Amino acid sequence: MTGPHLWIRAEQRANEDRVGLTPEGAAALIAAGFRLTVEDSATRILPLDGYVAAGCATAPEGSWPGAPDEAIIFGLKELPDDGTPLRHRHIMFGHAYKGQPSGRVLLRRFAAGGGTLYDLEYLVDEAGRRVAAFGYWAGYAGAAVSLMCWAAQQQGGICGPVSGYGDAAAMRADLAARLDAAGAPRPDALVIGALGRVGTGAADLCAAMGVAVTRWDMAETASGGPFPEVLDHGIFLNCILARPGTPVFVPATAPTDPRALRVIGDISCDPDSAFSPIKVYDRTTSWDAPALRVHDAPPLDVTAIDNLPSMLPLESSQDYAGQLLPSLLTLDRPDAGVWGRAAAIFDDHMERIRDQ
Repeated sequence: MTGPHLWIRAEQRANEDRVGLTPEGAAALIAAGFRLTVEDSATRILPLDGYVAAGCATAPEGSWPGAPDEAIIFGLKELPDDGTPLRHRHIMFGHAYKGQPSGRVLLRRFAAGGGTLYDLEYLVDEAGRRVAAFGYWAGYAGAAVSLMCWAAQQQGGICGPVSGYGDAAAMRADLAARLDAAGAPRPDALVIGALGRVGTGAADLCAAMGVAVTRWDMAETASGGPFPEVLDHGIFLNCILARPGTPVFVPATAPTDPRALRVIGDISCDPDSAFSPIKVYDRTTSWDAPALRVHDAPPLDVTAIDNLPSMLPLESSQDYAGQLLPSLLTLDRPDAGVWGRAAAIFDDHMERIRDQ
């Protein structure tokens, strides 16, 4: 009996070089009876040759709409926003379940085509824990960008465009050069959510750069605030998701309050949420303009980039793909386990769309 047909599509978002399956993972799936098709890509961090050597078939970039009906289309980020009906089963980050307008559009495309979304954010085990996440490298890259913002401040400027790196060693070398050129002692940093994946990555980058780190987690924030200690650090790194009950860590008065704080790295990056713990900004930043200056004298910059792991596509792809592979190996049972749970969440949201 032929196993599932997994089709790895090329990413089409700018600055997105990651992939959710390595050639080694592809070989493991093929050994388990899967069929693999991998689209060519001008930007993917892992070359097509490795997948061919593993036994994968290839297809032109962006050809997935013509894939056989039974193929399961696997990518990371959003599909082209062309409004076409979606007839396949798709594995991806859909960002469709929290009321986002673009999410409702996506779900209507699935309704029109009869396809299914297995949202990577909602692949969870029996205890409700995500089976795979990019969090560590989001924290690592977010801390690096925050320090880039601080270094630019020390030279009287604001951080210019950032880009991806071939590996983490290249990022560290570039960042060390920027910090040395700043001509000032390293700042200190406070990381909130330090015991989680995101916070661990942020703290590890700071430690690698010689930045003293104060690590806070639930025990240190249980009082609900206020938290004047945040303003006593040069860098503040928020690594927790906004949700009901999240305390405010940076109040709206912070820019004009007495403070050592110079850079806020909102790595969780949720400024639109009413539960955001950072009340001094209202929009995300970008690779082209990573810093938002919210006060001039003394300067206070916020950086909040929503695809930070893409700055380190090699390590983040290898890490994430390794976490996800055990679940991919169970795709021959799409109605059970992580896939069955993801499908049930999709079906529930589709019912809501149909009722609107």
